[in-house]
Amino acid sequence: MRLLLKFLSVLSVLFIYQTAAAQEDTSLSFFITSKGSGDGANLGGLSGADMICQMRGVAAGAGGKYWKAYLSTNGEGGVNAKDRIGAGPWYNAKGVMVAMNVADLHSDNNKLSKENSLTEMGMMVNGRGDSPNQHDIITGSNMDGTASENTCSNWTTNAEDGSANAGHHDRQGGGVNPTSWNFAHPSRGCSQANLIATGGNGAFYCFAAN
Repeated sequence: MRLLLKFLSVLSVLFIYQTAAAQEDTSLSFFITSKGSGDGANLGGLSGADMICQMRGVAAGAGGKYWKAYLSTNGEGGVNAKDRIGAGPWYNAKGVMVAMNVADLHSDNNKLSKENSLTEMGMMVNGRGDSPNQHDIITGSNMDGTASENTCSNWTTNAEDGSANAGHHDRQGGGVNPTSWNFAHPSRGCSQANLIATGGNGAFYCFAAN
């Protein structure tokens, strides 16, 4: 009788595990914006950036999720990008898990790469060696996901001067941390032209926070 009960208990645990795995949502929960503001780093602040993420999510059929931009702000009331994107896990448009949780995202274990860091429509973003190179993804963050000094006035300016920390989605290139996805180097300025000249297009990362 004990053996039977033990066997039934093991079967019950396996059933629960398999049911949970089957119900795991592997739909889109991470992307690079296919379109930014078009106005350089002037995104209308964090709320404007989140709205862009939400609109891109809607366009991809994932508007039911709570989309947040991976962007930091500094100064009074500043926010760390890592603290505003939920708990994970996160999947790209192809169903590939790019990170299990916030700690995994900011470790060497994440699966972010040119092949996996896709737009909301599942398209690959130009990287180093492509024309034009658009691998700079603005974050305003340090490598650990905390706020940096360079946020283009907290995403409210398109000035020729100033700068925003940017990462390389393809994990290669120049800068102080060339293989970092969230902080490779600061941009030359905050205007659309300067973001393009640095090697980007004003794109940023979006994560589903629910």
